[in-house]
Amino acid sequence: MKLRLFPQETAGIQALASMAEHVTTGTQTLAELLGAARGDFPSLVESLRQHEAASTADFAGLLTGMRTSFINPLPREDLYALGQLLNETNEKITGAGEAIELYGLDRIPARVSDQLEILSRQAELTVTAMKSLNDLDSLEDYWLEILRLAKRADHTHRVVIVELLGNHSPTSFIKYRSLSDELAAASQQMRSVATQVGSIIVKES
Repeated sequence: MKLRLFPQETAGIQALASMAEHVTTGTQTLAELLGAARGDFPSLVESLRQHEAASTADFAGLLTGMRTSFINPLPREDLYALGQLLNETNEKITGAGEAIELYGLDRIPARVSDQLEILSRQAELTVTAMKSLNDLDSLEDYWLEILRLAKRADHTHRVVIVELLGNHSPTSFIKYRSLSDELAAASQQMRSVATQVGSIIVKES
């Protein structure tokens, strides 16, 4: 690790951790939505939008902090990349919720629930990782575990598509695939966060 000679601002790490926490809270709300009655869809989706808005506010705060802080915990381009990826993950989670509401999906296939379970685990690990960005030596296991989960998510998504094709009409297939695709995209964003952390580990070692 590079020797740090001067104290650093921690606001950037705090903002990233907060954005990751919004991902975790979003997955929890999405889990509620998967088992909710249609009448509860609007309020739960609005909650997802609020999480997304809070994430965007954290991202804006991160950008402001990078411009005004003399010493940042990581290079500005890395902080920006992590913030952008986390914010986009929150957008994908909201997109999944909106797909459920707009299409009235109240019979979610078990495999789709498996996708959400994987995403939730990725989010939990990422919260811990964002809080530990000032100790990069501790993050190699996180990097590798997220990549493992991402491969599992990819496989689950492929199985979902096959099962949807076999069990649903073309119209129904499109609706459920929209949801599955949003969850797959969110998992890929989590993989991109881990890949960015891996790049930081290499550069800072």
